[in-house]
Amino acid sequence: MDPIEQMRQQVCEELHGAVTIIVLGASGDLAKKKTFPALFGLFRNGFLPANTRIVGYARTKMDHDQFIERVTHYIKSKGYEGQLEEFKSILSYLSGQYDNDESFINLDQTIRQSEEERKIEVGKRHRVFYMALPPSVFIPVAKGLKKNAYAKEGLNRIVVEKPFGEDSESSARLAKELGACFTEEETFRIDHYLGKEMVKNVMMVRFANIFFSQIWNRSNIDNIQITFKEPFGTEGRGGYFDEFGIIRDVMQNHLLQVLSLIAMERPISTDAEAIRDEKVKVLKCIPPISVNDALLGQYVAANGKPSYLDDETIKNKDSLTPTFAALVLFIQNERWEGVPFILKAGKALNEAKVEVRIQFRNVAGSLYRNAARNELVMRVQPDEAVYIKFNNKQPGLSYQTIQTELDLTYHNRYTDLNIPDAYESLILDVLRNDHSNFVRDDELEAAWKIFTPLLHKIDAHHQDIKLSNYTYGSRGPAELDDFMKKYGYDRSNVNYSWPVQSVAPKKD
Repeated sequence: MDPIEQMRQQVCEELHGAVTIIVLGASGDLAKKKTFPALFGLFRNGFLPANTRIVGYARTKMDHDQFIERVTHYIKSKGYEGQLEEFKSILSYLSGQYDNDESFINLDQTIRQSEEERKIEVGKRHRVFYMALPPSVFIPVAKGLKKNAYAKEGLNRIVVEKPFGEDSESSARLAKELGACFTEEETFRIDHYLGKEMVKNVMMVRFANIFFSQIWNRSNIDNIQITFKEPFGTEGRGGYFDEFGIIRDVMQNHLLQVLSLIAMERPISTDAEAIRDEKVKVLKCIPPISVNDALLGQYVAANGKPSYLDDETIKNKDSLTPTFAALVLFIQNERWEGVPFILKAGKALNEAKVEVRIQFRNVAGSLYRNAARNELVMRVQPDEAVYIKFNNKQPGLSYQTIQTELDLTYHNRYTDLNIPDAYESLILDVLRNDHSNFVRDDELEAAWKIFTPLLHKIDAHHQDIKLSNYTYGSRGPAELDDFMKKYGYDRSNVNYSWPVQSVAPKKD
């Protein structure tokens, strides 16, 4: 059977052909920019059961037409106009509060009425609650849903967006209160990076290729970088960002998830719990990050662009919240002892890029002194790619060694393939009841233990914490190159450049 058709069947079998998806926070940016476009993508491709209905719920007062206009504004429907009209027909909206029983009772009655109109059998009235909400209302909403809108005649699933707390203590409190309302089996903590095509490809690259599996260890790898770069600043979102900073916003969740896939041992199977068991094991081998292994920065104005503190939404004009961080983690196990894992993330940098860069050790007793180190690069975005930088003879009469690449750039190799948005992929996993790409409670606990001591020192403006300024549009703080060199990264081959235009290989 075709794998795509098999997934469609899995959804229908899992949900018996009927589900009500409730998007809480339906008037917000996340819902209109990500959640509803993802739901339309699933609908368009036949992944929503035929009897599905989607209910938007938020505090905002608006009529049905206003709701439809809002949630379809970011949907790319060119060529699919007819399907968009069909999609609109399964949408409805209900206004209500997040902290009172009456609103949730009204929500429950609305869903029940829809279930009865659809003639869904008792026992098959399934509900998926998607919380596209700020963390401040996670618990009141979860309690309200459990008490008043929990499906007693079918399956329940709840999807929770990050951030999952601010440190170990707040995360544990959130987990305890959420766990009192929904079981771990019913809970899907969504980290959209786990839905990105190249992140999902990490396990395949590692465990389906013998030449990678044999060299994936400290004997051959010198250092590993996981990089997240944005070319823009907070752009009016500084008030929100200032509460969290770059470490909580990107590194403790997105980049650490990528690290766990890169570093974990081979799971016994592709079963969700087998994969998550190995991720937890490797995270438990990472001690808390030392201040000495951290470089923190905050961007300042340059080239007509404002500084971080110029953002009008930031109330504290003396804020020491980092907008850039380079953090070094060490995994204390047999495979990775001594190998630095360098997480780098920043705003207002020179380019947009997310990638994993694995730099191998120098060739022992090399005949060619100018030979650069080999690197394996997995580019998550933009333009998904996997490429290996290796040494080659300069073509022609010269015997000079040059660095070139074995290149798998997706848009060249897979010209007719449409890669779905990460949210589309993850919501499909929710419907299929596949937890593989979601964060388990003990995984979250292990992750926070790595970052919490450093975060508390940053929050307290501890004397050991130093913040370096960097100009808007630069690569980061001036100290970055020396910092990276300290952990073994070799940038000696600065003349290497990515080819402007790749040539697609001829088909056999």
